[in-house]
Amino acid sequence: MNIDCKKFTMNKSNFIFVGEAGSGKSEIAINFAKYLVDLNEKPVHFFDMDMTKPMFRSRDVKAEIEEMGIIFYHEEQFFDAPTVVGGVNLLLKDENCYVVVDVGGNDIGARAIGGFAPKVNQDSTLVYYVLNAYRPWSGNLNHIDGTLSSILKISHIKLDKVHMISNPNNGVSTTVEEVLEGNLKMLEMIGALINIDFTCVNETLYEEVKSKTDIPLMPIHLYLTYPWNQ
Repeated sequence: MNIDCKKFTMNKSNFIFVGEAGSGKSEIAINFAKYLVDLNEKPVHFFDMDMTKPMFRSRDVKAEIEEMGIIFYHEEQFFDAPTVVGGVNLLLKDENCYVVVDVGGNDIGARAIGGFAPKVNQDSTLVYYVLNAYRPWSGNLNHIDGTLSSILKISHIKLDKVHMISNPNNGVSTTVEEVLEGNLKMLEMIGALINIDFTCVNETLYEEVKSKTDIPLMPIHLYLTYPWNQ
């Protein structure tokens, strides 16, 4: 079944996306922001706070994001110098808008959100942790626990604020079988410990995957594609 985006926005106005680099969180964050725009309820603000890698960042498709009606924020970096995006604190406490925050991968990237912990841990905020069964840091439960623990420690996000997303993909070459097998692998690893809210699937595979499973699915459009990886 398709996800009911409204279900996940009920009584929430802030959505923080965290996870290791390469998990697909930026792609998911962009798509989630688009779902919020389609609700047509209140303005959607998007913060790109990814400072851990030079590519596959939301800012690479800034023009497309703004064309969707999303208000976009980021700061340019000077080499590897950290930068803080302005306006985060003010908007996180404004319940008259939606806020989506794309946080950099791993514990180093999570430092960017640490200063906003009091707002992140409030009732109006939901934190999504993205798991990709085809990335080495999600290969087993120990890897997942170690990575998540380090991110939570440095970001000061409380564990009970975290919701899980399964994103079993290898990019544009992902097959239906890989989506199903990757999601099953993730369920076997963490299903007994914590629920997975939904699984992401390339929109081109959505109908076929939907016909083969009853797990909640979120169709994803691939915005962050580059000529050399298409």
